[in-house]
Amino acid sequence: MPYPFDPLLQKYPSRRTPLYARGGMVNSSSPQASAAGLEVLRRGGNAIDAAVAAAAALTVTEPTSNGLGSDAFAIVWSAREKKLFGLNASGPAPMLASAETVLAEGKDHNGKMPTHGWTPVTVPGAPAAWAALSGRFGALPLSAVLAPAVSYARDGYPCPPHLAQGWQQAYESYRERLTEPCFKAWFRTFAPNGRAPEAGELVSLPDHADSLEAIGESGAEAFYRGALARKIDAESRKYGGYLRYDDLAAFSPQWVEPLRVNYRGYEVCEIPPNGQGIVALMALNILKEFDFPGKNSDLTVHRQIEALKMAFADAFAYVTDPADMTIDPARLLDPAYGARRAAAMGERAQIWGSALPPKSGTVYLCSADGEGNMVSYIQSNYMGFGSGIVVDGTGIALQNRGADFSLDPAAANVLRPGKRSYHTIIPGFLMQNGLPVGPFGVMGAYMQPQGHVQVVMNSIDFHLNPQQALDAPRFQWLRDGRVIVEQSFDKEIAEALRRRGHELSVSADTPLFGRGQMIVRLENGVLVGGTEGRTDSNIACF
Repeated sequence: MPYPFDPLLQKYPSRRTPLYARGGMVNSSSPQASAAGLEVLRRGGNAIDAAVAAAAALTVTEPTSNGLGSDAFAIVWSAREKKLFGLNASGPAPMLASAETVLAEGKDHNGKMPTHGWTPVTVPGAPAAWAALSGRFGALPLSAVLAPAVSYARDGYPCPPHLAQGWQQAYESYRERLTEPCFKAWFRTFAPNGRAPEAGELVSLPDHADSLEAIGESGAEAFYRGALARKIDAESRKYGGYLRYDDLAAFSPQWVEPLRVNYRGYEVCEIPPNGQGIVALMALNILKEFDFPGKNSDLTVHRQIEALKMAFADAFAYVTDPADMTIDPARLLDPAYGARRAAAMGERAQIWGSALPPKSGTVYLCSADGEGNMVSYIQSNYMGFGSGIVVDGTGIALQNRGADFSLDPAAANVLRPGKRSYHTIIPGFLMQNGLPVGPFGVMGAYMQPQGHVQVVMNSIDFHLNPQQALDAPRFQWLRDGRVIVEQSFDKEIAEALRRRGHELSVSADTPLFGRGQMIVRLENGVLVGGTEGRTDSNIACF
């Protein structure tokens, strides 16, 4: 009989060091997903193929955070074209959905979008992202790239400890919905034994495997204009949802130009709105007005928090689908505006509103190959398993991204038919002198731009390697005005922040502080990778 042990026990601090590679590297929050990316690299694929393989595998090996019904964003450096590309694969609200129709449902929503069920479901973008990335940059057929994910879903994989913990938490939160008809497919798919899987238990998702095969063989056509689309439509109609076949058939992801801010000689790149990557760029545009010491201090953290509060105030006021934004996003990144916001910052915590600038539940992964291609990629169902809706017989767990819409007609992010919501998931990328430094990202709802700012400053201001930049203790500003810090956060700095007026507390809830990955390419072509020590992450490389 094997000896008993606690898979989550961390009695002694573990130490991770950055990994170095030459041929290729895939960093993700799942060992199997990283291995899937490495497998396609070994078969002749490139970094784009590896990213898609890992992303597809993550829908199987980390369903607590994403699924076939996710949205996705990507930033790609193409070695062949020597150019940076952005992809926005966030889906819009169904054409039947509006603030008026939701309020007229007759249910008590308290004036807010519901978080679960069919109402907050928007068009999924991830399968279309895989097809678009593969078709434009990939070296292998999409069916071959998705093959490792199909194998995991059909043959099974061992559940790692942090995944088991998150799965159990989700199961407990859904138990009260066990008798609701539209949620029964979730329990059949993700709790077939009447419980969440335990660490070390083998997990298989056979319906998921069939859907992945159909997506791979059809280039995602099956999902948007084929049999899977018809099944999604039928389930939505059956349970009173707004999503229809025509919404799926009309969808295509958008290639976009990444937004950039120069931060101390580096270009920090993010996807433009409707994503919230602009929050990180706005904060850095303010913070570049200050000089920081070679290590963290309470004044440094205070300024980071205040800059992020300012940036979020503007984002919540203005950021939504670009077609509905009242100002050009470039105005929010005007250096003069950053300087003006920096000049307004004092040495004590304040409450910030938006200003008018001058005119003018998620998985993150990154990959790189020996040819110079690099990918920063993120996808999410939002709020863990998302809406809690699984399309029966398909394994398709649908996102609840529509929960971020407002039902207030005066709000920038009000729900309208065909509109894309303010989106929390963001991939990041660093450039210098027109050349790629590498991809980075920190997942976790509104923690994401805060994590981006902290990782960027850890790297550029404090000269930390990718692993140390991720390992450094983090803080998070919450929308209710509180600040939480990790248990390993410097106690003297924390106390000094309280004296500056911050309502600060220490939290042992590690997932609140995000999960990140990072790759940097050295001048000699060597890849240096860091991975998240707060979850089941690993790096696969050669």
